[in-house]
Amino acid sequence: QVQLVESGGGLVQAGGSLRLSCAASGRSFRNYAVAWFRQAPGKERVFVAAIKWNVGNTYYADSVKGRFTISRDNAKNTVYLQMNSLKPEDTAVYYCAANVFYTNYHLDYSNWGQGTQVTVSS
Repeated sequence: QVQLVESGGGLVQAGGSLRLSCAASGRSFRNYAVAWFRQAPGKERVFVAAIKWNVGNTYYADSVKGRFTISRDNAKNTVYLQMNSLKPEDTAVYYCAANVFYTNYHLDYSNWGQGTQVTVSS
C-alpha cells in the first residue's frame, strides 16, 4: 500500500492558477498510475487527470484539457496537478489516488489521499 498526502488547495479567483501536490510515503509510485479526482458537494467523484509513473503517459478529462497539466518528479516521489484558467465550476475537493493500472473510474482505486479543497470565486 502506498500512502498519499495532498497539498496545495486554496481559494483563487476565476482565471487564476493553483498547483496541487501528491506525495507518496511508505513506498514509491513506481509501477503505479496516479490520478486526480474531484468531488463537488452533492455530486459524484469524477476523473480529472492521470499519469502512468513508469512511462509518463498522461490522460485528461475533456473538461480540463488545455487548462490542467499533470506531471511527476521522480526524485521527490511526487505528482503535481497544475491548474490554470480556473473556473468556478472547478470548485471541489480534489483527491489523488494510486492504482497498479490506469483507469479513470474512481472505484478501481484503493489508495487515496485525504483530499484538498479548491474554491474558485467568480
